[in-house]
Amino acid sequence: MAAVDSAVQIRAHTRSERLVRLLTRTPLHIALVGIAVLWLVPTVGLALTSFRKPPAIASSGWWHSLTQWDWTLHNYDSVITATGMGHAWVNSVIITVPATILPLTLGALAAFGFAWVPFPFRDTLFLLIVALMIVPIQTSLVPLLKLFASHGHLNQHYYGIWLAHTAFGLPLAVFLLRNFFVTLPKDLIEAARIDGASNLAIFRRIVVPLSVPALASFAIFQFLWVWNDLLMALIFVSDPSKQPMTVRIPYLLSTYGQEYNLLAAAAFLLMILPLVVFFSLQRYFVQGLLAGSVKT
Repeated sequence: MAAVDSAVQIRAHTRSERLVRLLTRTPLHIALVGIAVLWLVPTVGLALTSFRKPPAIASSGWWHSLTQWDWTLHNYDSVITATGMGHAWVNSVIITVPATILPLTLGALAAFGFAWVPFPFRDTLFLLIVALMIVPIQTSLVPLLKLFASHGHLNQHYYGIWLAHTAFGLPLAVFLLRNFFVTLPKDLIEAARIDGASNLAIFRRIVVPLSVPALASFAIFQFLWVWNDLLMALIFVSDPSKQPMTVRIPYLLSTYGQEYNLLAAAAFLLMILPLVVFFSLQRYFVQGLLAGSVKT
């Protein structure tokens, strides 16, 4: 009987702790939900406006579409075909994917060298690379443009924008990934070296599989940065047929200034792919950001 009474008391105590924990966290959860709703309101409004007809947009707010249900896909058809935004969206993909893969690959290799390959002045070189993160991009645009123009007019192709984004993304990649790589178990790296594995084999078979959160975190950062970039796309992509959506949307604004249905459709078309990328990799995002902050 004593054992039964003890078990009942333990269960009651556990239930009371859960109830207290729930009550203390409820205000925080409500506040977080409220903040999330406030952040989502503009996105939801933009999405609903992109499906509305011009007379409905001019006569009522976007929230009325929740009850009227007078939606159309003609806005997206006009934006993709008539205004050329479909081709510009493809250009954005062509620019963004290599400009994300290149700094991710080169930065991971360099970060592995700074973390696990001893060589002279390693820490000094790492500090110099980290210091490059504070250099404003605007100070390098004119010299880079002159350099690209003198070497086969790289700004008339995608190569120039790929090289520019790779150069400016490498310092962050090296910094973020190196801080993660140094937290990997040293015994595991040393055991692979004793077994005769080369540095490249260690990087490919051990470091990369264990570093997926950090790699995904930087990939999200770089992808969003390149996809939403306007300044560098204006400077390093001079061919109008190769310009991304961020450059073409202002032309749409000047041509169809009052047609908010087309502007909303183009803007939502621009943001749909970053949303897919972020939500597909978001489970690695926080883990990758916190990686390396505390060495175990």
